[in-house]
Amino acid sequence: MGEVRKLQKKLRQIANLELKVSLTAEEQIKVLKKEELRIRLAELLLQLSGPQQPHCIVGEEDKMKRQIEDETKNHTEHSPAVKIAREDQQQKKKKKDKGLEKEQQKEGGEQTPEPPDPESEFKTLKGLWEKSKFRLRPLEGHSDIITCVASVDNLVISGSRDTTLKVWHVPTATEQRNLGGHRGGVTCLIAPPAEYCRKLASALHVGEKERFVLSGSSDCCVRIWALSSGQCVKSIYTFNAISSICFIAEWEGYIVTGSDAGKLQVWDCRSLENHQSVNAHLDAITTLQSQGPLVFSGSADGGVCVWEVCDGAAEPLRRLHQWGPEVTGCSGVNNAAGGLRLSACGDQVFLASGRSSIRVLNWRTGRVSRLTNHSSTAGVTDCVNQTPGVLIGSSFDLTTGESTLNLFSLPQSRYLVSLSSSDLPRILCFAAWHTPSGGHRWVTGGRNLTVWEQLPDNFKKRGDVTVRRDRRLENSLAESDQDSEEDSDDVADDDDEDEDSSPRDTSDAEDVSGSSWQRCVLQ
Repeated sequence: MGEVRKLQKKLRQIANLELKVSLTAEEQIKVLKKEELRIRLAELLLQLSGPQQPHCIVGEEDKMKRQIEDETKNHTEHSPAVKIAREDQQQKKKKKDKGLEKEQQKEGGEQTPEPPDPESEFKTLKGLWEKSKFRLRPLEGHSDIITCVASVDNLVISGSRDTTLKVWHVPTATEQRNLGGHRGGVTCLIAPPAEYCRKLASALHVGEKERFVLSGSSDCCVRIWALSSGQCVKSIYTFNAISSICFIAEWEGYIVTGSDAGKLQVWDCRSLENHQSVNAHLDAITTLQSQGPLVFSGSADGGVCVWEVCDGAAEPLRRLHQWGPEVTGCSGVNNAAGGLRLSACGDQVFLASGRSSIRVLNWRTGRVSRLTNHSSTAGVTDCVNQTPGVLIGSSFDLTTGESTLNLFSLPQSRYLVSLSSSDLPRILCFAAWHTPSGGHRWVTGGRNLTVWEQLPDNFKKRGDVTVRRDRRLENSLAESDQDSEEDSDDVADDDDEDEDSSPRDTSDAEDVSGSSWQRCVLQ
């Protein structure tokens, strides 16, 4: 194995060590070597990538394209053959148009609307995101890693390893409440829809307009918090350290929890009684998501299960499909966020497992594709999320320490743009929603908590976020290669080896062949 990949592995290990609560003396020494390893890796990448291509400004690129088109037109417009071909095409088009007009007249003049053009829709969406501007607002108050985030109207709720939840008022970027009560780190939280909050309020005998947030913790408790007062109105002891939670907005509503031992439990929304307990996975259930009458669960072992909600049955969840890590390609998950993360859309489940690509699983057939989320294997994907029509994947560059959000159109999974900002820390959790005016508002968590607020189109000042296009991510959806190089990075190296003494082989050149990709900065 070449020196480049060894350095990438070491940087990956260091990046995960930096998120630990405490470090041993040996681990602290490893962390201190981070900058030295990055410099060495950058030198190797520069040597192996060859001559660098210049940066490309979008405006200049369009100008060059127009010049080329004009020159091509000048060369061909005087050609007799071209003229004849054009005349033939024009005549055929006229005949076709006349035929359509006659058919419309026969049908009483009614015209069938043309179906939307997917390519045109994609170009429009891409153009909107290329022009987007965001303002970033830090929310400071947690003393440890932020593990989960959620939103309710103008409020952001964050859960942290410091055992607390905090409620933030987004318009003023201020802390509104500090919710303390868990005796272990907060691992997950959800905010039920308003209509189910009314049912929950009735069961808990509080005001019908109350909004709630539910939190899970390693202390084996689910706590239900009233946002208006900040009080814990109910606590459910599950006998298992909770690693994930979701809400099923079907029928009367169910709360689903996943444990660090792989147990899945279902709780009635009104009575809060346990209706089902099943050993769903062999390892911790690190992600849960409901989509209509379906529930998706993912495990630290890389496996995924799909469940159907059966209202009125003795056990509300029935397993439809189960796909192991040998199918998903997510074995040996090394995600610093705690394990596998998923986001479902129709038949597709997007999986983030700490690698440079996002796995795309068709949960009906078991077919898996790879969606490139980084321009080299030195990237890390910790979380995936969605807004209507857009998939958002986090990307952390081990070589530079840069964090980025990559946007893809749905359901085509076509690359749109990349959003980044200087000094943006590694993103471990993400939530997205729309403002009343239709703008995007996001919150990202990790070492820091940050609110992303989309600015209006007529906003004259420059935003805090750089919008660019990475050409290496275009046409990035490919069939999954189970033996790809990033999959083999799970094997640990001996950290005591001298990096400079490792022989270089031709695989290094393949690893970094894309290091000279063009980056188009949108201005």
